[in-house]
Amino acid sequence: MRRRPRSDASGWSFAGTVPTTRPALSGDGAAGLEGIEIRKGGLGSPGQAAALATLCVVLFLTFLDNTVVSVGLADIQTSLHAGVTSLQWVVDGYALTFATFMLAAGTMGDILGRKKAMLTGVAIFCAGSVVCSVAPSSGWLVAGRVIMGVGAAASEPGTLSVIRHVYPDRGTRADALGVWAAVSGLALALGPVIAGALVGVASWRAIFWFNLGFGLIAFAMAMAFVPESSDPEGRQFDWAGMLLGGAVLGCVSFAIIQGEISGYGTWWIDALFGASVVFGVAFFLVERAGESPMIDLALFRKAPFVGSNVVAFATFFGTFSIFFFTALYVQVVITQSAYQTALDFLPMAVALIVGSALTGPWVARIGARVPMVVGCVLAAVGIFVTSATLGPHSGLGTLGWTLPIAGLGFGVALVPVTSAALTVVPPQRSGMAASATNTSRELGAVLGVAVLGAVVDSKLTGELAVRLKALGIPPSFQSLVINAVSNGGLSSSAASKAEHSHTVHIAHLATKVIHAAYQAFGSGLHLSFDIAGGLLALSAVVAAATVHRRSGERYEL
Repeated sequence: MRRRPRSDASGWSFAGTVPTTRPALSGDGAAGLEGIEIRKGGLGSPGQAAALATLCVVLFLTFLDNTVVSVGLADIQTSLHAGVTSLQWVVDGYALTFATFMLAAGTMGDILGRKKAMLTGVAIFCAGSVVCSVAPSSGWLVAGRVIMGVGAAASEPGTLSVIRHVYPDRGTRADALGVWAAVSGLALALGPVIAGALVGVASWRAIFWFNLGFGLIAFAMAMAFVPESSDPEGRQFDWAGMLLGGAVLGCVSFAIIQGEISGYGTWWIDALFGASVVFGVAFFLVERAGESPMIDLALFRKAPFVGSNVVAFATFFGTFSIFFFTALYVQVVITQSAYQTALDFLPMAVALIVGSALTGPWVARIGARVPMVVGCVLAAVGIFVTSATLGPHSGLGTLGWTLPIAGLGFGVALVPVTSAALTVVPPQRSGMAASATNTSRELGAVLGVAVLGAVVDSKLTGELAVRLKALGIPPSFQSLVINAVSNGGLSSSAASKAEHSHTVHIAHLATKVIHAAYQAFGSGLHLSFDIAGGLLALSAVVAAATVHRRSGERYEL
């Protein structure tokens, strides 16, 4: 391995003073930045600051929807009679399409224009919000979330790649990236808090009306303040890569989530897992041989790029173990209101925001590796402590100090993940690098909900059956109870059978049955937390081994 002092991807050396003139941009980028005065220090000129503010609004919108539905899940379950699997798809429908199309959208923005892609994405996001707002069933709600995910995938990559072009000066770009990372953390953290307020005032539908209004504001700001830029350079869109990549993610996610219902030994579930392997190999071969690949596989020969993507995956995997399952547990088992749940998450939100805000200068001073490792370790500790203390009587007194540990860790880890990935690619590939990192984030969200959801559901149904048998519940009624727990409530037929049962006195056993269900749910939740914490601890080791101490150095491998 040979190391040499790194120059910025635009060609400017960092060894001496940072130049204040703007380097030439390829493609439409130069024309798109006309009229934006470049200044050194702070957040640049008013034009640059306005562009950054707009990018942060779009970013906030797309990242917010990763976590904003978490507090509304219990209300969705009640009003739409949605089971655990349906709730998983409400979350994963968004994250899966977000991850599936993000790489393709980032490359398309590089080729056709980043502003055009962003505006199109925000418009699609708003359309999906309308579908969700009026959804009459869980199926329609999932469909709306899928549409929103496509819109987020089209609009979000540009928030990073445009920064690279609006801020050619390294000093101001570092400040801008710090703001970007802080806003991404802010959006994730405030999702449950905003949702709690909206659901408390109205219902879960208010979340999506809020998205629509916020999306219209983002669209208007992008029209006014974001400059157009592109770097076509004879590149072509990678249709084969997009289709194969989407097929891999879709097969894996669908097999994991639906396998909980149909059984993992079912032939078509196994066929989906096998197809994902075949599509994955085909994707690798196509991307390696393609002249204009959706993702340049050579990037994965750069250790910092690999390390940052591993950490991005692990942090979102862990984040969703906290947001999805904790919110569901405190509302279903502890029977907290949406307001109380939002209050539980507020200290974590503050810690995440503080962590993101303080880490920017830290990364600029010492590089990405140490903050990344510290962030992963803190997040792992927070999850383990939450797992050890969460119970039927938990509340703000418990979650108010355990969740902030995890939140601080997530906030610290978010910033170096972003900077480490962008510093190893040239500006004309910034959309690709930004999309790769954010795809890793969303993959963490998808598999976090899918895999951990499968763990929770398996423990819930398996242990509940054992506990019901121990209580002396007849097999015929055991299936009714398990079905009720898995699908969000007893049906009228189940209630009728229970009412006419001569072998079971429901009134006498109701408390014990409910307690058994809650214990089984808690057992699965603790196991899922332990898995997420272990993955974060492992990612800290990966970051220490792959991410170099100074992010301003480039290594030739």
